[in-house]
Amino acid sequence: MLAVKVFIFSPLQENTYLLYNEQLECIIIDPGCYSETEKNELSAFIENKGLRPKLLLNTHCHLDHVFGNKWVAETYGLILHIHEKEKPLLDFAPTSALMWNLPFDNYKGNCIYLREGDTVKLGSDELKVFHTPGHSPGSIILYCESQGFLLGGDVLFKMSIGRTDLPGGDYHTLINSIQSRIMVLPDNVKIYSGHGEPTTVAFEKKHNPFLMGPH
Repeated sequence: MLAVKVFIFSPLQENTYLLYNEQLECIIIDPGCYSETEKNELSAFIENKGLRPKLLLNTHCHLDHVFGNKWVAETYGLILHIHEKEKPLLDFAPTSALMWNLPFDNYKGNCIYLREGDTVKLGSDELKVFHTPGHSPGSIILYCESQGFLLGGDVLFKMSIGRTDLPGGDYHTLINSIQSRIMVLPDNVKIYSGHGEPTTVAFEKKHNPFLMGPH
């Protein structure tokens, strides 16, 4: 069984996720910790729970989701896992950050590339990797079928969708990703997004204005 812990980090109010199991192993997803205080908050939780970080992963590589990559990688000896199509965004993140006046030290190590159909494992728990482009070219979501939840990055939000006006974004591609990869899942699947509060497949089918009618 995976427990899900969310931290809200940086001026951009990004959701950083930490998944951990009974064996006290954990995965750190989209570490948006920007300040020393935020890094301390994340490390204190890991330390207090006695967790052992095993994986570092980005759903996509916009700046607010990668602020803490380098620090996490160096602190816990981890290699970043991303989709290959996100590498240019990762490399561009420091330039993008200067536009927001949020300079940071970017991850420059090796990457392990995740693809559609891959399975991310933590002990006996599994997360299925779905490639869901549209918000960015290599956006992925992580679906835990056994527990009925997914980590969706910025693909889908409660009653909204990810923006598509950034480099590599495309509205129709995003809608197709949501409809073909998320809306086909069981209604009770819980969606943890990159910003804001969780939602469910059923709620979005009924209330998300972007998913109603012709596109």
